[in-house]
Order: sequence, then C-alpha cells, then structure tokens
Amino acid sequence: MFRVLEWKEQVPLVVGMFQKEVAQRIAAGHGNKEYGILSVLLQAEYHIEYLFDVHENCFNPPPKVKSGVIRLTRLETPYEVKNWKKFTLLVKTAFGQRRKQLRNPLKGLFKKNIYRNLSLRNARKSSR
Repeated sequence: MFRVLEWKEQVPLVVGMFQKEVAQRIAAGHGNKEYGILSVLLQAEYHIEYLFDVHENCFNPPPKVKSGVIRLTRLETPYEVKNWKKFTLLVKTAFGQRRKQLRNPLKGLFKKNIYRNLSLRNARKSSR
C-alpha cells in the first residue's frame, strides 16, 4: 500500500483483498483503536470503503485467516501536504509509540523553541 502512495497521481482507484485485520486497519476511522499509520497516510489521499469479508472456505486449500475487500478512491481534493516525506515521518513517529505521550516521540522533529512553546501551552491547559 505504501507503493500505491508513491504512485498516487497515476492510481485513481484500488480494489484489493487483504488479510481482514489489515483491511480493517486501512479503513479504520480516527478514534478507532485500529487507526494507525496506514489509515492516516492512505486516508489523506483516498476515500476508503470496507466492502465485504471473504471467508477462508472460499479458497482451496483454506488459509488460516479471513480476508476483507476494500476500495480506495482518490479524493477529488486530497489534504494539502506540502512535504510528503516530513508528513510520513511525523505520522510514523506519532504512531510508533502509541502508549507514550505524543510530545515525547515528536520531540526530535521540531525546533527547540517550537517544542518548548507546545510544552508550555500543554502545561497551562492541564493546570486549568
């Protein structure tokens, strides 16, 4: 799926069958515990629909996992991302350590004064 993002201008539509958990992760909305790196990056460029499940008995021999079919349709107006490499790094860093406070893993991505201002702003909010 990362390769689809590399070729996004040439790929207006994708229909694919994936392991059910991967398909659910790609199609997950924000606030869902499955929402992650793939969800954010793909949903910045595509509208994603989870179409249906494919039972393992549909195959011979049957695999040990269920499958899901999803459709990705390129957004008419994708989110404006000025620097895709930096955006990808930000998303991967943010979701790489889910159980930590978000500001700690992101510390190295921002200049010290910006990071300090964010820390001060958060400290003021939490003291209210």
